[in-house]
Amino acid sequence: MIPFNRPYMTGKEFEHIAQANLNHMLAGDGPFTKRCHAWLEQNTGTRKALLTHSCTAALEMCALLLDIAQGDEVIMPSYTFVSTANAFVLRGAVPVFVDVRQDTLNLDESLIEEAITSRTRAIVAVHYAGVSCDMDAIMAIARRHGLRVVEDAAQGVMATYKGRVLGGIGDLGAYSFHETKNVISGEGGSLLVNDPALATRAEIIREKGTDRSRFFRGEVDKYTWQDVGSSFLPGEMVAAFLWAQLEEARRITDERLAIWEKYHALLEPLEARGLLRRPIVPADCQHNGHMYYVLLKPGMARQPVLESLKRSGVGAAFHYVPLHSAPAGLRLGRASGDLKVTNTISSQLVRLPMWVGLKQEHLEQTAAALAEALAV
Repeated sequence: MIPFNRPYMTGKEFEHIAQANLNHMLAGDGPFTKRCHAWLEQNTGTRKALLTHSCTAALEMCALLLDIAQGDEVIMPSYTFVSTANAFVLRGAVPVFVDVRQDTLNLDESLIEEAITSRTRAIVAVHYAGVSCDMDAIMAIARRHGLRVVEDAAQGVMATYKGRVLGGIGDLGAYSFHETKNVISGEGGSLLVNDPALATRAEIIREKGTDRSRFFRGEVDKYTWQDVGSSFLPGEMVAAFLWAQLEEARRITDERLAIWEKYHALLEPLEARGLLRRPIVPADCQHNGHMYYVLLKPGMARQPVLESLKRSGVGAAFHYVPLHSAPAGLRLGRASGDLKVTNTISSQLVRLPMWVGLKQEHLEQTAAALAEALAV
């Protein structure tokens, strides 16, 4: 059986965790957390990076930092994970779901302006499969209308748009280090603060609404309750694990990209026969090999394909149920337009195994199993 995902470890994770234990540093914001912060800031160009216990937490911090309130509207794609919407719904906002592009499956920038109302406060750009949205267009729309931009770059670590690192372009960004991502810590995430005016408040919100970080830097003589907030930081052992991954982030990314390219070559004949469509990566985007998916030809039922792959020993999966059609989405959000592309691709998409360690024979087995599953 070729599993859909297999978490990758560099070999240094337990050594770093042991060091954290030896130093009696188990709570958050210890030496390993500081190393991770420095790496993220250096490699993304962000003003401030803050580890969180999940990407969900980082997105919730974005909503707090932007003072999202009851009745506000936040534009986002429907084809995304529930955390993208929940982070803002928790503040009383209404997610406004916009269709995605045919090529990248990212937020369709040409449809954003018609979704904007007097209540719109922000746009959330979700970089699907580590392939960037058209950030120039999205940032230009935001500037014209006085809106904030949040990058949900959960899948975007080590990916770029026109040379700029994903997560480091909008006002705020969020990463995921969940075990299904490229660089992992089991659970975990990071907030990227690109607007300098939000940096100090981000620290306060993350530390339960206190200025504790300023106290430990000697900037104040005691720390007190300053603002709303919660406990968003991870423990030091999580950061120790993550540091081992960040040290090898470039190599991990390169290995995933090599696997992605092999898949792309192996599946070209199936695309040429009209049985599927391979991923499309615009020239301006350097992706990170996070995911390899295919879109089945129109009218082909997906479930029999998944069942055939399973019988052949290949662990494949579908992806999101569109949020606009989910029970909570119908109750808490609204759709802008007919979301025709989202409705179509959500029933066609099949994700193939993608993890560091996949061998050529695994990829060939997967390609052969997919060809068999698509045989008509």
